Amino acid sequence: MAVRVRIRIRPRESSSHTEVAALVNSGFETEKPQLLIPTALARQLGLWPPPPSSYLVELGTAGGPVRNYLVPNALEIHLVVEDKVRGPVICDAILSHIEEEVIINDKLGEELGIMIIGLGSGRWRLIDEPQAVVRYSEKPQYFH
Repeated sequence: MAVRVRIRIRPRESSSHTEVAALVNSGFETEKPQLLIPTALARQLGLWPPPPSSYLVELGTAGGPVRNYLVPNALEIHLVVEDKVRGPVICDAILSHIEEEVIINDKLGEELGIMIIGLGSGRWRLIDEPQAVVRYSEKPQYFH
């Protein structure tokens, strides 16, 4: 089981928001916080079709290079756990026509204070929490 956390996504051009389970992927490395969003969810958030501020980027993946739209500084993200909400973190949106899960990149995960304890078991905590605190992965959420 991977680490998935509950996040609140709010497009910066909107007052509406949605909460989803998002996969934390330390291998999704970029220079700044980014959130990969399937086009089905991007449609719900008003980001599909891609807005005029977006542009195509080529991303390296395990399956080879893919081209997706990047919308700079498009989202405000909060981490939502039972006893607290962390954020906001402003990040880019990557709009994917292939991926079915929302994916948090390395920089966004760090900005949200996510510390992975057990990658295979889905255990994690917030960086400023005592070692005795252990949180568990959310169930996967897919967008088709």
